[in-house]
Amino acid sequence: MPLKLEDKLVIGVSSRALFDLEAENRIFEKEGLDAYVQYQIEHENDILKPGTAFPLVKALQKLNADDKNLTEIIVMSKNSADTSLRIFNSIEYYGLNISRASLVGGASISPYLASFKTDLFLSANERDVQEAIDANIAAGLICDHSQLPINPDEDIEQIRIAFDGDAVIFSDESERIYQEKGLQAFTEHEHKNAQNPLPEGPFAKLLKTISILQQKFPEGEAPIRTALVTARNAPAHERVVRTLRAWNVRIDEAFFLGGIEKSDVLKAFGANIFFDDQSVHTDLASKKVPSARVPYKNEPNKM
Repeated sequence: MPLKLEDKLVIGVSSRALFDLEAENRIFEKEGLDAYVQYQIEHENDILKPGTAFPLVKALQKLNADDKNLTEIIVMSKNSADTSLRIFNSIEYYGLNISRASLVGGASISPYLASFKTDLFLSANERDVQEAIDANIAAGLICDHSQLPINPDEDIEQIRIAFDGDAVIFSDESERIYQEKGLQAFTEHEHKNAQNPLPEGPFAKLLKTISILQQKFPEGEAPIRTALVTARNAPAHERVVRTLRAWNVRIDEAFFLGGIEKSDVLKAFGANIFFDDQSVHTDLASKKVPSARVPYKNEPNKM
C-alpha cells in the first residue's frame, strides 16, 4: 500500500539548507554547471558539514520514535541523481533517516511540492522559496549560519519554532495600512476590527498543522513549542489573540514587542528556527538563532 503523507508533518529541505554547500555553490556560480558536477563527483565520499537546517531536521525525526511516524523529511534539490551521492553519503554518515528525494536536475522545484504534500520548504535559493510561496506552500529562505556553530551531535529535547505575525502567519493586509498610512491609522484599523479574524498568511496552514500535532500529546509534553514574536503591541494585540482563537490554534508563547529588537527574545526562547518576512529582523536574529526569511509582496518599512 502506498505511503500516506496527508497525516504527517512533511518538511522539504534543499541540500544547501541541510548541509554547508556554500563553497560548492560558489564553484557553480563562478565556473558553471560542468565544474560543479565534476567537483561533486570527485568529492562524493567527502562528508559535508551540517547546514542551518540540520539540527531542526535531526530533531524533527525524533517525532517518529516509538513508531509514531508523525513527520517526513524529503530532500528537494536542483541536483541531478548523478550529483546527489555526496548528499546521501552525508545523510547516512550522520544517521539521518531520510530516504526520499526530489532531484530535479536544475528544473523548478515548486511544481513537486504539492505532490509531496509539503507543509514547509526550507532552501537557500531565493527564487525557489519565492516560487513555493507563490504556490501557497510555507517556505523560508535559510539565512547564513556562519556565526552560529552547529553541533551535529546536539540533542534537542523540544523543538522550538518562532514566527513573526503579519505577512507570515497572517496576511499583509494590515501591514499595508501601516506602510501606506502610518502607525496611527494601523492602530485605529486594528482596534476597529479587533473582532474580525485576520486573513491567513503563508504560514497559517503550517501553524494549524503543528497545533494539531501538539494535541496528540498530553498537556506539557508536546515535542514542539511555538512562539509568536511580533512588533505589534496593545491595542493591536487583541485582533491577533482573537484570530488564533477563531482558528482554534494553540500558540505557546506570544511576545508583543512594539518595536523592541526581536533577537534577544528569540535567544531567550531558544528558537531552533525563526521565520520573519523582513531581512532587517532575520539578519539580526540569525546571529543568535537559526532564521529564515519569508518573501512577501511588501518588504520595505515593515514595523
